[in-house]
Amino acid sequence: MSHSADTTDGRASPFRPALLVVDMQEDFCPPEGALAVEGGRDIVPLINDLLQLPFVLKVATKDHHPPDHVSFASNHPGAQPFVSTTTIVNPANPRETYETRLWPAHCVVGTPGNALVPELDAARVGHVVLKGREPRVEMYSAFRSPLRDPPLASAVSDLAEQLAAARATDVFVVGLAGDYCVKNTALDSARLGWRTYVVEEGTRCVGGDRAWAETVAEMRAEGVEVVHADGPEVESVKALSS
Repeated sequence: MSHSADTTDGRASPFRPALLVVDMQEDFCPPEGALAVEGGRDIVPLINDLLQLPFVLKVATKDHHPPDHVSFASNHPGAQPFVSTTTIVNPANPRETYETRLWPAHCVVGTPGNALVPELDAARVGHVVLKGREPRVEMYSAFRSPLRDPPLASAVSDLAEQLAAARATDVFVVGLAGDYCVKNTALDSARLGWRTYVVEEGTRCVGGDRAWAETVAEMRAEGVEVVHADGPEVESVKALSS
């Protein structure tokens, strides 16, 4: 599918930007998060500033894991979080597999760590996407799991439908973590046809600055733009209210 802002006769259609706030949850933030990203809380004021802008759709995503989720090291005897990996197999096609890193248990349904951080201006969010609910697969992207042949219906969200219903032309992405869920959400957004931007000041990485440099290169190679909060792309959103 394509969501280009150019019409068939070559005229530009209206600029309709959407904002995705990825996984701003207690378990991803210091000081007590089970999988805290250094500096994770520091980006909330910027995200709140963006939430005040006239985006046509404002979406927050949440990891929403069951206790038996495949990505938890505690569900694999002898495994160590951050170090060990596991092979995930498509339940509908055993020939399709991928490796995923194992993590501490995090964002488990019904736990305090699952909650959006209270500093976030969640009242301005119009829709919340719950991801990672299927215990058998990882889901870094807010759109879908990596499984494609065939896709696992229980690991595909309604985010694409929400963006399409809002007639979004462009997607801005912020949140945690830059080298995992932000990256994969932005890549899928671009692959599904939206012009996509990650606001650099609005994300932090599990792997720090080195991981961010690698992430930027990977995203740019697939057409995702990395922009600044005071850059022309964000200014164009601000201009919609004038």
